[in-house]
Order: sequence, then structure tokens, then C-alpha cells
Amino acid sequence: MRRFVGWLVVLALVSAGVAWAATLPRGLPASEIAALPDGDPARGAQVFWIGGCDSCHARPGATGDERLLLGGGQQLKTAFGTFSVPNISPDPADGIGAWSAGDFANALQRGVSPDGRHYYPAFPFASYARMSVGDVADLYAFLRTLPSVAGRAPDSDLGFPWSVRRGVGLWKLAFLEDAPAVAIDTADPLVARGQYLAEGPGHCGECHTPRGIGGQMDLSRWLAGGPALEGQGKVPNITPGGSMGDWSAADLSYYFETGFTPDFDSVGGPMASVQRNLAELPPGDRDALAAYLKAVPPVP
Repeated sequence: MRRFVGWLVVLALVSAGVAWAATLPRGLPASEIAALPDGDPARGAQVFWIGGCDSCHARPGATGDERLLLGGGQQLKTAFGTFSVPNISPDPADGIGAWSAGDFANALQRGVSPDGRHYYPAFPFASYARMSVGDVADLYAFLRTLPSVAGRAPDSDLGFPWSVRRGVGLWKLAFLEDAPAVAIDTADPLVARGQYLAEGPGHCGECHTPRGIGGQMDLSRWLAGGPALEGQGKVPNITPGGSMGDWSAADLSYYFETGFTPDFDSVGGPMASVQRNLAELPPGDRDALAAYLKAVPPVP
């Protein structure tokens, strides 16, 4: 009996060790960090707008230059608890001013903090994992040109077991990958560009795709809409099988630019902030997003 109990203890310790090792926060390979190019702030501005960084990291309702004050502090109330959006201004104490380009790349594409902790996937690193290293470097360069904002956002408030940050390592093992979200014909360069923008820096699926039990995007219902993560209202199905299925690519592009729908309604709710950002993009990128949305598989 003692021998049996001893083997059980050994098995438990080995299992715990394997689980501990499997859930370690892992950043990008050192070779990829070393290969990061010098970023271009002008190009980074376009990455900033498609990424919608201000929608979460600026104060709610910010307009004009206030959209570039990224002091964080917004509270995202979800079924898992309340996530507090951090300060990502260049402030060296409260923001990311002391981060290296490698720190930034690890956070953006692997969800790992400079001090080696997991970030929760409320931060859409699962989409940013699909970004090019050039766009990551450009965005880093642009963020460093913005005003410094003092003040640290409060900690997130999550219930057990979500409060055990190490568990995010299991989530990453199951769901974090950089493969395209859907298989579509990208022979048209415009569609290919739209797929990159929508699935990577634009992270459209983070709001418009239904979630599984672990909060992961259900790729089998990509962009099919569903309940809003914060529990208020619904996010629309934006595949060709949804309510916007009869919109032309030109209609979509015009909506991204102006906020007006084909029936002369106007954008509202959380999408209003997203549309303001899309209006900052070059016309070719808005056309690419529209072409992609017409090409994705329809979901009823």
C-alpha cells in the first residue's frame, strides 16, 4: 500500500512538473527578435488605425488629438470578470516607454509581458500573432512618438479560476496560432491584403466571431456574430450570409469611410469608434477589407 501511495505521489509530482513547464510564458524566438527591423512611424500610424488601439486605450468618447492619449483605464466587463485596459503611452513608469522593441513584439504576438507573465486574451494577441514583423516594428515606432500619459490603470478583477494567470498558458497551447482564420481564394491581391488586415492587425474576428466555452474564437463560424462579450446587445454577422450580405464591396468601402449604410442609416454603438479609425486608412486598404468580407464563407 505504501508503495502504491508513493507511486501516486511521484505521478502527481511529475504531472505537476509537466503542467508547469507546458504553461510557461514563451516569447518569440531570439532569432525573430534580433531580426526586427527599425520601424517607420509614418507606416506605423496606419497600423495604429487599422488596429484600433485608441478604441480601448484612450478614454471613452475621445475625439481629435485625445485619441492619441493612450492612458488606458477602460473597464471591460465580461463573463470572466472585469478587465482593466492598461496604459500603453510612452510613459516610462506607467506606460510602455521603457519597453524594447522585443518586449513589444512579445506582448503583441505572444501575449507575454516584459517581466514574463501571461497577458489575458482580452488583449487580442491571438489575432496580432498573424501580423508581419514589419508592421509590429512600425507600430512600436509610432507609439513612441505619442504623448506620455501618467497614471497606471487598476488591476483587472477576475474570479477563480480565471484569476490564475498561469492557466492562460493552457489556453495558448490550445488556441494560439498564426495560421489564417479561414481558407479563401487569395489569388486576387486585394482579397489577400484584406485577409491580412482583417484577421491580423484589424482583429475583426475578436468581436464578430462567436466564442467557445474557453472564450476562444469559434473559427467554424468566423465573423458570424453573436452576443457582445460585455453582455450588452449583439454583434452582427458580417459574412455574406448575414444582414449585410446584399451590400456590394463599394457599399462596404463607403461605410468604412463615412459611416453611412446603403439605406442612409449611420454607424452607432462600439462600431462608431472602429469606423472613425477605418476612415483614416488609405482608400486601397478600405477596398481590401471590403473585398475580403465579400470573399469569406457565408454563415447563415
